Amino acid sequence: MSYAMTIRLPAAFSPTVERVRTALKDQGFGVLTEIDMRSTLREKLGADIGDYVILGACNPPLAHRAVQADPGIGLLLPCNVVVRADGPDSTVVQAMDPQVMVQLSDAPELREVADEAAARLRAALDAVST
Repeated sequence: MSYAMTIRLPAAFSPTVERVRTALKDQGFGVLTEIDMRSTLREKLGADIGDYVILGACNPPLAHRAVQADPGIGLLLPCNVVVRADGPDSTVVQAMDPQVMVQLSDAPELREVADEAAARLRAALDAVST
C-alpha cells in the first residue's frame, strides 16, 4: 500500500500552494500547521533544498470521529499535505493517504472515517489538477 496520493503539476510552487489551500478549504479542511522545510533546514543545518512546505490539514468532524473511534489515532493527525518544487516550472503535491490509519489501528469505525477523508483529499487534489 502506498502511503501517499500524489499529483505533479506543470506550475510554479507559490501559486500551487495557494491552490492547494483553497482546494483543502473547499473540502472542509483547515490548515492547522505549516512547516517551511526549506527555511527550517537552512536555518538549523545550513542545508539548501528547493521549495518544500508541509501543510497540516484537519477536517474537524472527521478528526473528532477518528479520535472517538481510537483516542491514540491523534498521533496520525492532522493529515499532512506536502507541496514541493520539482524543477523550475513543476510542482509535486502529496497527501498522506488516510487509509494508513486503518492499517495501524484495530478500530473498525476508522474505515468509514478514512474512506471519507481519502475521498475529500482526492477531490482536493483533483481540483488542484484542473
